[in-house]
Amino acid sequence: MLDVRRLRLLVELSRRGTLAAVAEALSYSPSSVSQQLALLEREAGVPLLVQAGRRVQLTPQALVLVQHGIAVLDQLEEAEAEVARSLTAVGGTVRVAVFQSAAHAVVPQALTILAAEHPGLRVEVTEREPEAGLFEVAARDFDLVVAEQYPGHTRAHRPELDRVALVADPIRLALPGGAAPEVATLADAASLPWVLEPAGTASREWAVQLCREAGFEPDVRFETADLIAHIRLIRAGHAAGLLPDLVWAGEPPSVRLAELPGRPQREVFTATRHAAATRPAVVACREALARAARAAAPAPRHAG
Repeated sequence: MLDVRRLRLLVELSRRGTLAAVAEALSYSPSSVSQQLALLEREAGVPLLVQAGRRVQLTPQALVLVQHGIAVLDQLEEAEAEVARSLTAVGGTVRVAVFQSAAHAVVPQALTILAAEHPGLRVEVTEREPEAGLFEVAARDFDLVVAEQYPGHTRAHRPELDRVALVADPIRLALPGGAAPEVATLADAASLPWVLEPAGTASREWAVQLCREAGFEPDVRFETADLIAHIRLIRAGHAAGLLPDLVWAGEPPSVRLAELPGRPQREVFTATRHAAATRPAVVACREALARAARAAAPAPRHAG
């Protein structure tokens, strides 16, 4: 009989690539992971790992076990969900990964809803970039992720995840208060300094492409993933930027806003493993996030 806990270590190794990464994720020592996988090899009766330089690779037999291991772990999670559905109260713990602007705009109100309606439910929230959050939900580090997708930038398809749209979030040109009144379009802002998210992020790639389509290369003088810092730099007159409506959390904006060509929107969505999608605690969190998103979603009035 194969040990499920050891089987999970093999699944984690297939996802994370190294023994050290598996050990860090599951709070083991690398030597302990190695020992447990050696025991799994003896249980299976076939070699599962081969040395490849300083790393290990999975054998074809290990890959077969990984696929069955994923199915076993999913089935166990579905069993836990079915047991939870038989209870009258929603409880337990839900671990949520969320990107920054959703953490500001949606999570506090969602937590208020959950505290009122499901007081026995514990929700743990951690800020994560969307791509990392999606991976970590698939790897069972989190139960639910709130992620984003920019126009024309699709994220890697993860068939093991159940994805549900949360809100379509308009993105607008944000102009410094000192900008001339005639600066009202993206092309008009070509000569201004810019604040954008770090290079390599989907939002940065999308923003630069949008500026190029308008006929200019943005003069990026400020680079930060913190959209609150974007707002303050723009409000102080130091830069122009592109801000999604959710960053205002339903409150009036504090900078001058203008529409962008085509009125683009980013998609904000939740994702969980298919095996966890019917778990009452996850369902409750998704419903609370959706209600909070609807409350924060109305388009802001343009600040003068």
